[in-house]
Amino acid sequence: MKVVKTKAALVALLDEIRGEKLVGFVPTMGGLHEGHISLVERSLRECEVTVVSVFLNPTQFNDPNDLKTYPHNTEEDLRLLEDIGAHVVFLPTPEEMYEEGEEAPQYDLGRVAEVMEGAHRPGHFRGVVWVVSKLFRLVRPDKAYFGLKDFQQIAVIRRMVELSPDMEGIEVISCPVVRESDGLAMSSRNRRLTPEQRVAAPKIYQALRHALELKAEGKSVAEVHMAVVESINADPLLEVEYFSIVDSTTLEDVEEWGEETTGCITVFCGDIRLIDHITFK
Repeated sequence: MKVVKTKAALVALLDEIRGEKLVGFVPTMGGLHEGHISLVERSLRECEVTVVSVFLNPTQFNDPNDLKTYPHNTEEDLRLLEDIGAHVVFLPTPEEMYEEGEEAPQYDLGRVAEVMEGAHRPGHFRGVVWVVSKLFRLVRPDKAYFGLKDFQQIAVIRRMVELSPDMEGIEVISCPVVRESDGLAMSSRNRRLTPEQRVAAPKIYQALRHALELKAEGKSVAEVHMAVVESINADPLLEVEYFSIVDSTTLEDVEEWGEETTGCITVFCGDIRLIDHITFK
């Protein structure tokens, strides 16, 4: 496994080893868990060269405290990546990634970046597309792998690729959510949960699974929405920030069930923000 820390070293290494090989890319912010590992393992199965970036990107945090407390352990991350056989790890500093005075690129991302996370975390997707566009141009992957836990983020990145002629040919691949045995979606932030919060947190997915049953029973979008929010908020350790039932493609709120609809939720467990989703078919 090769570890590089500068953009120039990354480009030079990939120019050396790429040839006609398929290149897979997994961008991460560190704090790796089995969800991340599943993305790397899929890239290893499908591509001849797998690149992983480990970069805690400051520009996508609208809350400085969230950035400060985000769990990460670089030594542990590198050990995990070496154990599973990643080929290249890019480990830059913020100073390496961003030049002084640099401004974010302007993309007309449309509604997919304005709703849900876009509304509740101003500037978040600006930072996401800023760093991912940089990484895509450095790595020039054939395939890029993202976890579906970040359902909206994948839609935003696909929109960015559509708007970027120099990214033509990059396949953005969404991979299933990896969950704990009790259903909690794996997240680096889970490490910050207290024992009591960790017991409460799986109720988020339980409520989403129950929503599938309610829809099957003929309940309306409004009835399902109300039931999910009330169920989660009944636990004093949990508070729903938003639960949006949206068209799976446009991410616009729906009032009636469509061919494919997704329920996207964000819940505060103490000061820890947990996201999840469920797709209604």
